[in-house]
Amino acid sequence: MKSGIFSFSLIRNSVICRFYSTGKILFLALALSFISPSVVAQSLNTEHQHTSEIEGLLIQALNELQHQRIDEALQNMETLVRKKPRFKLAQLIYADLLQARTQGITDFGENSGVSKKIVTALREEARQRWQHHINAPEPGKIPGNLLYVNKKYKHIIVVDLKASRLYVFDSRSAYPRIVNDYYISSGKKGAIKQKEGDKKTPLGVYYVTEHIPDNKLPDFYGTGAYPINYPNDWDKRLGKTGYGIWLHGTPTDTYSRPPLASDGCVALSNPDFSALKPFIEVGKTPVVITNGIDWLDQNEWQEKQKTFLSLLKQWEQDWESLKTSRYLSHYSKSFKSGNKSYWSWAKHKIKVNKHKSFINVDLSDISVYRYPGAKDTVVINFRQQYKSSNFTQKATEKKQYWRKEKDGNWRIIYEGPA
Repeated sequence: MKSGIFSFSLIRNSVICRFYSTGKILFLALALSFISPSVVAQSLNTEHQHTSEIEGLLIQALNELQHQRIDEALQNMETLVRKKPRFKLAQLIYADLLQARTQGITDFGENSGVSKKIVTALREEARQRWQHHINAPEPGKIPGNLLYVNKKYKHIIVVDLKASRLYVFDSRSAYPRIVNDYYISSGKKGAIKQKEGDKKTPLGVYYVTEHIPDNKLPDFYGTGAYPINYPNDWDKRLGKTGYGIWLHGTPTDTYSRPPLASDGCVALSNPDFSALKPFIEVGKTPVVITNGIDWLDQNEWQEKQKTFLSLLKQWEQDWESLKTSRYLSHYSKSFKSGNKSYWSWAKHKIKVNKHKSFINVDLSDISVYRYPGAKDTVVINFRQQYKSSNFTQKATEKKQYWRKEKDGNWRIIYEGPA
């Protein structure tokens, strides 16, 4: 148990002393053992503005429990299970609350008849939902992965596997702004997918490739699915395998699943999946999957943004200068593009540029993402218009992966069509 969190025994002793005479035990704090002492002493903060009605009822009940208001908690849970009878976590808490009226309870779900494995998973779901409530990002904070966002993408999806949370950002304002967030379930074996069948969820920057409606899917996928383009070019370069990574709903007999319960996909409750639909444009919406978010304030975000926009601008200017050695200095010796290594790429560029008297490059629709799960790596997407003295190319979508190398300089390690 981490420092700053009540241990089971400490909660148990203090709670039993407080409630034994009345025959009540504050069992949830005792059993879940994730409530910080500083939080116990506080009243419920204003409900996080994006919390759904269903999650709001659960959070309110947990808050009532930690403040010893058992009857109020029971009322909230009764409302919750009436609204969502297939919400397994809610049913388990509700059953324990009813039992607490007549007898002492020393563990979460101890008399439910449910396996210990399932109870442990539901306990983790409660913990993740509660932690999001008390640690929700401050207004105006921006994920460090979103370094520069192209406003043609109306919304961006950011999935934080560590927090079991999916965030929707509006990218059309001065900075990416959270418009909604949802509890999610991910791969049984955790993060960083490596190979087919490993039951892990990939980390990376992906795009929604299609929408599959529920009438074309087994009930397991709920109200629909959004496949993403795993494995992308970077995954393939790293030798990662597998397929069929989707955002999807849940079976009709299940409201939500524990945090680690999928075979690698990102699963939402069916109501949350339906609520997500207006924010997704097939073929356009980026999906950034990370394992923990570094939340930046707007000044930090702008400073980091400048670094990478400056790198890209210098690359563009050095290409236009026709000084090929300067242009090639932006490429890593381990660079690859298609079947070209750095040396074949350099040889090709030297040969081509010899016969040109000018090059004009115009970049637009730029996006810059710090790549999840890859140390000191960013991916830059842009639209490129190229014109030279002897060749003109129609605007094309491109992407580059830049990596910080041992000498401290950022260089391009991969370049290709987006």
